[in-house]
Amino acid sequence: MRTTFRLLLISFVLILPATVLAMQRHDADAIIGTWINASGKGHIQIYKQGNKYYGKLVWLKEPNDEKGAPKMDIKNPDAAQRNKPLLGSIILRDFVFDDDEWNGGRIYDPQNGKDYKCFLRLKDLKTLSVRGYIGVSLLGRTETWTRIN
Repeated sequence: MRTTFRLLLISFVLILPATVLAMQRHDADAIIGTWINASGKGHIQIYKQGNKYYGKLVWLKEPNDEKGAPKMDIKNPDAAQRNKPLLGSIILRDFVFDDDEWNGGRIYDPQNGKDYKCFLRLKDLKTLSVRGYIGVSLLGRTETWTRIN
């Protein structure tokens, strides 16, 4: 009886961490949906195209400038892109799912016109950690986005 109990206890101790780890893993398509950014001023729709993930700016709190015209991507380093509306811009691109995170992609910040390396991690199904950085991930900033749908 004591040996059986010990064997069950050891089995439980060995299986529990693997079970918890398996429960925390996410499906590659788990980030697909619409997210509100940390400032609350934009909604980003993440979608899959081929085997990569992209994010499009689908809503802005203030989509128009003071004259009532759509805000343009005026800080884009590519002059040909400066006359395009911010709404509809692809701000996340080329992410691939790898070991419970989406990496290898880039994030574009229309507020300063800069492009950064980036990776994405789900904290849970409603919370997305977005880390943009230059060079190594230590030199960057993390934002938390919240799922809308």
